[in-house]
Amino acid sequence: MLFRLFGKKKKEKPKPYSQQMEQMKNQKLEKRIQKNSSNLKEIFQNDSDFSFREFQLFGNTSAVAFFISSLVDKEKINRDIIKPLQKEEKSKKESSKSPSTSSILNEVLYYCDGEMGSDMKAVIDALLHGKTVIFIDCEKEALFLDTFKPEKRGISQPETERVVRGPRDGFIEQMQTNISLLRYRLPVPEFRVDPMEVGKKTKTKVSVCYLDNIASQELIDEVKKRIQDIEIDRILDAGYIEQFIQDNPRSPFPQVQNTERPDKAVGNVLEGRVAILVDGSPFALIVPAIFNQFYQTSEDYIERYMITSIIRVVRFMALIFSLTFSSLYITVLSFHPEMIPAQFVVAASSGRSGVPFPVVIEVLLMEVAMEILREATVRMPQQVGGALSIVGVLVIGEAAVSAGFVSPITVVIIALSTIGSFATPSYNAAIAFRLLKYPLIILSGFIGLLGLATGLMFIINHMISLRSFGVPYFTPVSPWNKQGFKDALIRAPLRWLTERPAELHPKDSVRVESGVKEGPTNPLADEKRGDSNE
Repeated sequence: MLFRLFGKKKKEKPKPYSQQMEQMKNQKLEKRIQKNSSNLKEIFQNDSDFSFREFQLFGNTSAVAFFISSLVDKEKINRDIIKPLQKEEKSKKESSKSPSTSSILNEVLYYCDGEMGSDMKAVIDALLHGKTVIFIDCEKEALFLDTFKPEKRGISQPETERVVRGPRDGFIEQMQTNISLLRYRLPVPEFRVDPMEVGKKTKTKVSVCYLDNIASQELIDEVKKRIQDIEIDRILDAGYIEQFIQDNPRSPFPQVQNTERPDKAVGNVLEGRVAILVDGSPFALIVPAIFNQFYQTSEDYIERYMITSIIRVVRFMALIFSLTFSSLYITVLSFHPEMIPAQFVVAASSGRSGVPFPVVIEVLLMEVAMEILREATVRMPQQVGGALSIVGVLVIGEAAVSAGFVSPITVVIIALSTIGSFATPSYNAAIAFRLLKYPLIILSGFIGLLGLATGLMFIINHMISLRSFGVPYFTPVSPWNKQGFKDALIRAPLRWLTERPAELHPKDSVRVESGVKEGPTNPLADEKRGDSNE
């Protein structure tokens, strides 16, 4: 009992650092500038780029400016903040009352992006977003001034979506620059950019872009809802958002389109779709997406329709080649040799003489070797990757044929299949077909033509069942839409594309005003000018 009365009190265990920080963040700012400053210094005590500058406001009031030096423009702080606040004005010196935070923001500083805050959490968020925070003695509110200076690369031609004819500018990692590229092409007040924030730790800025008088309100609300429902601590690229908002994450086919091209994003927004920009990513997401978008390019609408239609058919054939050519080769040689024309029988049989493997094993080995070589080419430095791809294909192919492991015709088939996958403009769609090629090869090797047909039926049935934000993936084929088919496998003349895609349910469906107009005139014709051939 005496020990309890006169003994030393048991020391309380110090609270963990994280709990102290949480309590400090929830505190309101006090009028004492020393208390606010000490709390902020304690939070950022181990950060080398945390800086502060104490000064006298108009020569008679204590003030301090806090900023993260790696995020801000120091020249702007010195010129536009510290210098005007230190300048002694006669009206301020004569006044006995210290200036308020609001009067400084509205009367002294030349800043269009300035605001005030009254709690420590807002102060910390402002600092971490590149703002300069100013505490003034005897004021319970702090000034937040935007001095963010991001390091960014210049606007250059997109690397993954090159065109022969068309704009050469592409998105970069800074979202404000990307928004300016869209606004440059859409100078209308109906263009909306709704800001959001995703990621508990990264607090990544996300913008939802659409045309208010065209895009369906149900689509806009659904896009925002899916983004708001994302619960994750980090968003480092637009690909994170894509994986959370797609309808069927187990499908190999992409249900969200991505692009580096501002003109392509604007074209889709004008059709009634929604573009999603993520800060730190040079790719914009476009929803909803349907299958025929993945073998189309923005250049298709710049060139003449006849040339574009032929090129689209070639791309589609290349896509089918990359999926089925190897499997069809196995089927014909292993189960249906009677399908080989008579003039090619000798070449096919003599080329396979001496090969120790069945056709299916031979094709699988070559396909896997080609995938390894392709992946190595992508991951190697650019100076070495090109040489590796050329030397690798020539040396490995020639050595395999000379050693008798594969037949020459197999090398030709695998090369055509690989080149067909390169002709697909969309990288993620090409990957899906490259992966689905292997189940078809195995089915063809065991069952023959029945296995190939069964595999294709499963793939087509799966694609028909897919939805992207409620829009059928195989539109306009299933369900059939005559107007939409004008811009599917072929590209009809622009004057025929009078309506926006019906599956998007746009508020304004008219894209090209239809009506009888005068045809082109010939002002320089000889009969109109009255010229003679004398």
